[in-house]
Amino acid sequence: MGRRVLVVGGGGREHALCLALHESASISEIHTTPGNAGTRHYGRNHDVSASDIDGLVELTKHLEVDFVVVGPEAPLCEGLADRLIENGVPCFGPQQMHAELEGSKLFAKKAMDAAGVPTAEYDVLDAKTDIKACLDARSQNPWVIKRDVLAGGKGVVVTTDYEEAVEFIERSIESDGHILLERFLPGEEASMLVVMDQSGFVCLPPSQDHKRAYDGDKGPNTGGMGAYCPAPVVTQPIHNKVLERIVQPMFSYLSSMNVPYRGVLYVGLMIDENGDPYVVEFNVRFGDPECQVTLPLLDVDVGELLFNAASDALAQMEVGFKPHHALTVVLASEGYPKSAAKGRKITGAEVALDDSSTWISHAGTALDDSGNLVSSGGRVLSVTSIAASLEEAQRSAYQRLGQIHIAGSHHRTDIGHRALRS
Repeated sequence: MGRRVLVVGGGGREHALCLALHESASISEIHTTPGNAGTRHYGRNHDVSASDIDGLVELTKHLEVDFVVVGPEAPLCEGLADRLIENGVPCFGPQQMHAELEGSKLFAKKAMDAAGVPTAEYDVLDAKTDIKACLDARSQNPWVIKRDVLAGGKGVVVTTDYEEAVEFIERSIESDGHILLERFLPGEEASMLVVMDQSGFVCLPPSQDHKRAYDGDKGPNTGGMGAYCPAPVVTQPIHNKVLERIVQPMFSYLSSMNVPYRGVLYVGLMIDENGDPYVVEFNVRFGDPECQVTLPLLDVDVGELLFNAASDALAQMEVGFKPHHALTVVLASEGYPKSAAKGRKITGAEVALDDSSTWISHAGTALDDSGNLVSSGGRVLSVTSIAASLEEAQRSAYQRLGQIHIAGSHHRTDIGHRALRS
């Protein structure tokens, strides 16, 4: 008899998690809340918001699930894992004290300082700070300014425009009380997802996200327009440095505390010209769309992996990886990222058109009153492909994407360009 699991969230990440759990022999029943039009294919969706902590705890009791997998960061920062553990339910996702690694940039910086992890130097600015003097001191590079709150991916400004910098700093100090001004880190970005519990950790293959809205890394920042894995920028020597300088010290630091870290630690990396890695940010959950390209490369029962990490039994597992490449391309609604045209009919996204190597992850999708599949968010869906080469994965993903139509939608045509160019 397999385990019953509840997946909290309703985006592309949660669809990817449900797909991986659906393929896990250890899982017999999948529930998702609130889910989307895609997650319903793997189990049952429930109408409880990811922000309703009391409602989520009650739903867990009602369904008598064996464990919970939390997709988004907000409920973790609100203490969902703590509440579930109090009720005897294992949770894949850290407790509130560790969720602050994403909830507070300053908390994360102090943790990195304590663990000896390399990151950018920073200043904390508040109402008493001489803003001009601080900006002048870091004026040789673009200014990197970060709000110290959960801001849905919109709390960071990187700019050379003095007026824009001052305006963002002043507005953020007024709303938040303080803000971080960091030293600019040049280099190439990559991500490392690390599954962790009190007993040990597992580094998943490195990936690379495409944040800018348009081809050539132009346009405004988004939640992510596509990703690929593994990222060749993380060579074996660099991977060793990430392990020795970042992952192992953070694991030692976190596992020494009374409350262990259980879940996935997303390590946002900047790799400089010398091949030295620095931490740009930590997240306390799977990245989206990085989740879509890392989970398919796991050569292990994902349900068993997540349950063991929620139960401090990760060290008992052997985790392998497939010698393949994965690439995902996001199809976004008209107006994204500034706005999102909703209610647009989606055609060509039928599950019957997918196969074992290319498939769709729903994100902002829903069913209208007539049962039609329609858009309900900014990033509507993504097409993921896994293949023996990145070129083949890219070709298959774009071929499948070409069969899907949403009026006014847009996508990047160059996902994976950094790796393929090199």
